[in-house]
Amino acid sequence: MSVAVITGSAGLVGSETARHFAGLGFDIVGIDNDMRKVFFGPAASTVPTRHTLENDLGKCYRHQQLDIRDREAVLRLFARYAASVELVVHAAAQPSHDWSARAPFIDFDTNAVGTLNLLEATRLHAPAAVFIFMSTNKVYGDRPNQLPLHETETRWEIDPTHRYANGIREDMSVDASLHSPFGASKLAADILTQEYGRYFGLRTACFRGGTLTGPCHAAAELHGFLAYLMQCAMTRTPYIVHGYGGKQVRDAIHSRDLVTAFEAFFRSPQTAEVYNIGGGRSSNVSVIEAIKVTEGIVGEELSWKYSETNRIGDHIWWIGDNGRFESHYPAWRLTRDVWASLDEIYEANADKWVPTLHSVP
Repeated sequence: MSVAVITGSAGLVGSETARHFAGLGFDIVGIDNDMRKVFFGPAASTVPTRHTLENDLGKCYRHQQLDIRDREAVLRLFARYAASVELVVHAAAQPSHDWSARAPFIDFDTNAVGTLNLLEATRLHAPAAVFIFMSTNKVYGDRPNQLPLHETETRWEIDPTHRYANGIREDMSVDASLHSPFGASKLAADILTQEYGRYFGLRTACFRGGTLTGPCHAAAELHGFLAYLMQCAMTRTPYIVHGYGGKQVRDAIHSRDLVTAFEAFFRSPQTAEVYNIGGGRSSNVSVIEAIKVTEGIVGEELSWKYSETNRIGDHIWWIGDNGRFESHYPAWRLTRDVWASLDEIYEANADKWVPTLHSVP
């Protein structure tokens, strides 16, 4: 029996990972206690995705209503499956800057301590397993904002002669920058994952993602940029653009492309690796550019307003360079860009995200 343990298994990345590796013949042990509902409210609940997984994957998916902060429960679970565990994909997290500032203990216990619990359980009971941690570009804090950027009609862009013109690489410093409690807790988890590779010899990787997207995203205002934007357009809910003229840039990677990167690493694992992973130069968009694309797909204008106050620590420009990962796994390719992802989100939610009387401006 080959087991893949996936945390956040009913979330965007976790559910995509569960489907993919179940298709490769793995038995999936999915860990998800619907904390997204706690973070962002009932509309962001992952329970519908969990039920769909259980229905579609059948006996090869075993759901665990477990909190990764519960150390003893995590250790018991890993002891039960032990050497059968060949892969751990840790995608559970508290993912919001704003939320972390309101509840820093919960944020750190979830992101940092929860990761430690999983790493130690892997070391004790499944040391041969591959351990993949879904990290974030927020480990760099707001240092990307110190890059030489210039304003164009629809976006901020980097000086084309700069060494990061093709995207930010892993050699960007994580020091002397503003992170937010969320960025700090994810950085702690990122470093722990590296150390369990270097110090204990586990085969670990940190995937530092930019904007992650796909049709399974439980959209929320504080997390899930593209899905939430599309949800607002389809339900006619007013959208708020926060600062920087709406020209802040994000690269975006579809969850299926991310999961094929996980598979590539699993098949040929490294130790203590770190990869920036995202849409790169082929899949990126500013907020106001994304609004235009969304309006084109939905077929009507989005009601939105502008707030001069940017979110603390928000990136003005983030395009990551996938070059390190691609040099290790040259057969891997991005298959979807921002436009294709938004179109897929629209098609997948056409029957669910419909206007209501209270949402029409």
